[in-house]
Amino acid sequence: MDEPQFHEPMSPLTVARARVVAQGGLLAGILGVFAALVLFGEIGIVAALVSFLVVVAGVAMLPSGRITVTRTIELPRPEIVADTGAVFAFADALADPCLVLDRRSVVLHANAAAGRQFPSVVRGNPITFSLRNPQLVGAIDTAMRSGSVRSIELHETVPSETWEKVLVSPLRRPGRDWLEDEDRQLVVTFQSLTELKRVDALRSDFIANASHELRTPLASLLGFIDTLLGPAAKDAAAREKFLGIMRGQAERMSKLIDDLLSLSRIEMHQHVRPTGSIDLAGLLREVREGLMMQAKAADVEIRLSLFEGPSTTTGDRSQLYEVFENLIDNAVKYGAAGKVVEVTLAPAGRPGLQHMITVIDHGPGVEPEHVPRLTERFYRIDADVSRKKKGTGLGLAIVKHIVSRHRGQLSIKSKPGEGMRVDVFLP
Repeated sequence: MDEPQFHEPMSPLTVARARVVAQGGLLAGILGVFAALVLFGEIGIVAALVSFLVVVAGVAMLPSGRITVTRTIELPRPEIVADTGAVFAFADALADPCLVLDRRSVVLHANAAAGRQFPSVVRGNPITFSLRNPQLVGAIDTAMRSGSVRSIELHETVPSETWEKVLVSPLRRPGRDWLEDEDRQLVVTFQSLTELKRVDALRSDFIANASHELRTPLASLLGFIDTLLGPAAKDAAAREKFLGIMRGQAERMSKLIDDLLSLSRIEMHQHVRPTGSIDLAGLLREVREGLMMQAKAADVEIRLSLFEGPSTTTGDRSQLYEVFENLIDNAVKYGAAGKVVEVTLAPAGRPGLQHMITVIDHGPGVEPEHVPRLTERFYRIDADVSRKKKGTGLGLAIVKHIVSRHRGQLSIKSKPGEGMRVDVFLP
């Protein structure tokens, strides 16, 4: 491709001078002729000099079309260079953490998300000063040496368990060899996989636990049916006993399926805030009345204390009924030794929350290490005791999800020998 050129305009004097220079050969020849004439005496020196000056003037006055004078100026070749500012602006536009590194793996830029997630990352420091994961360091080194994109998955357990998908991408400059480019850069992006991993683990645990919970009563039913069809076919007493047990197992499976369906419905509408208006005082009275027979059978008194004042909140009546039914039912079942279950409604005293409903039993309580896990699905401190009391292990999980849907808060406190206290805070 020809070099770029342009013709620079010249003054008339410069043009005349250039024309004389361009005709230097011709003038030199003419000058030689005049010198020879003078030498041989054919013309005087003065005449020869005047004549030569006339010839020079004539050359200078030649039309411009006869002589073309140009000056060629070479322009530098255009060079495509990546706009570092644009790269930084693009990184800042990303919602995920993003780092820009130079050829020495020094941090040139970290967007806001990266600053929040990796506060130890400092611009101007090598990435290894703050992020020392061997997989990450290896991916950066490989991408820097090869100029190819590297994708890895990082699993960290400290300070909490997290998963990240990391993409290390070379920032190539057109027309430059990657390894020879002194200004080569890498873009490192992080995409969180933590929630996806936790949902997958939760789903796997849920399926495993649900199948286990159903398998046990089903096995019992099949065993009793085989017994009734075989050895106990004509034994009226055994038949009556086994049918009672079978009914209990069937009720347990029915309760488990009802709780699973309830939990599924709650999760389906978790993001939709309820809009109904509910009188909490009236709702708690209704729940207490519904559990009176059960409490009487367990020799437990349910004491209800309501403050004088407005107790209206926004919520789903059937779901909130389920919350307090579960809590009071658990208190009656597992705190029966205390003989009293206290239910109170009072002002919350927390920003954005107006009502606090407290359920307290005076039973054996639980060890502190169990308290944070009580709202997990199918979590039981004593599985045998829970099954005997027809618990499904889903009650508190349902409570937690309903309270969360109502934009409330749930607090559980317990110590061995001091019973359990559950506080529900609602707007």
